[in-house]
Amino acid sequence: MEQPLGPDGDQQHSERWRDAMATFLDQVLCVCTSIRNNRNLQKLSLYGDTFMLQQEGLLDNSILHQIHQGDKKINEIQQLFMELLSNSRQLRWLSCSFMLGLVTPCSLACLSNPSAETLQHLSLLDHQHGPLIPPSELDRLSNIHSLALEFSDFTSELCGLLASPRRTPLHRLALLLNGAALEFKQLEGTPTEDDWKALIRASANLRVYIMALEVDSSELLRVLKPSLPLERLHLDSYGTMVSDAILELIAQQYNKTLTHFLLLRDGPDFPDLSVNRNEDPLVMLAWRCTQLAVLVVHGYTVWSHNLVAISRLRGSSLRVLTVSEESIDFDPDQSLYVEGDPVHNLVKEVSLGLGHVWHPCLDFSRVLSEPTQHFHRELHAFCTGM
Repeated sequence: MEQPLGPDGDQQHSERWRDAMATFLDQVLCVCTSIRNNRNLQKLSLYGDTFMLQQEGLLDNSILHQIHQGDKKINEIQQLFMELLSNSRQLRWLSCSFMLGLVTPCSLACLSNPSAETLQHLSLLDHQHGPLIPPSELDRLSNIHSLALEFSDFTSELCGLLASPRRTPLHRLALLLNGAALEFKQLEGTPTEDDWKALIRASANLRVYIMALEVDSSELLRVLKPSLPLERLHLDSYGTMVSDAILELIAQQYNKTLTHFLLLRDGPDFPDLSVNRNEDPLVMLAWRCTQLAVLVVHGYTVWSHNLVAISRLRGSSLRVLTVSEESIDFDPDQSLYVEGDPVHNLVKEVSLGLGHVWHPCLDFSRVLSEPTQHFHRELHAFCTGM
């Protein structure tokens, strides 16, 4: 068992993270300085990998002010970023995710008029600040094809602006719903059912990708509107459990649009969502969602016979079926009517159902990647695959 850190250990720990943050600031300064005058820049994609800081409870802009000359460096970084936007002339892709201290609610106002005309993708994500995309600035970006932001910042007003007939239709919308941020970023003011309907009328080909981190079922019910054209849904948590009712809602509302569904939970137990139900909710989702191509499950009990049923229902159209070995359970009576090793039989039956060789996922770290990093990577694939 690890011993608690003493005073010396605490001091060393703090110094280590201060050094890490100082390095982070220096690297951001270096990058921004080198590209601030580049008028030919067409694509800028920045991701701040702050997962380790988040694990230590240090994911807060306030820690940057504890660094030597931290305030000065932060101001310089923000100024350089605004200069970069002001000097740009043909920017088409602007993505900045979780870059501590870089983007502020005023940054986008510095984007040059030529780049405002050419910009087709915009992604600004930061757990610390308020809305990073003011309505007045989004109104200026009339040729946006794809957009990514936090769900709490996607207001009814922004949705209304995107529904304007004067704009280029929106094709892709990626939304991150962070349960930990809901304490200070409320869902009041997010799009209503009528708002979504208006947006769909203006952007008939719109598809939406949502990642929900540690969000309970009551909050999910508030955001999963029937008219939302949901294509990809990633429900991820450490302790919060998704209810079977939510899975049923998803299967009913998005049966024609859902192609990717990830259900991940990194808790000590593996809840069984099929308890007290005649039909397993994951099987029903696979049956109803006829476009389902990717299904990933970890942290919930998946009975072997239900896994076989899913493979048979979707067949070869289910390109990816990833289920961690720990999540799979077997009917204790199965040995009475099925001979041989149950795992071998499962692999054989699922492989036959899918039409290709299948195996349970033995390394759950492949399934449980760091959520914000996964979102940044997936939104890139989602928005470039229009």
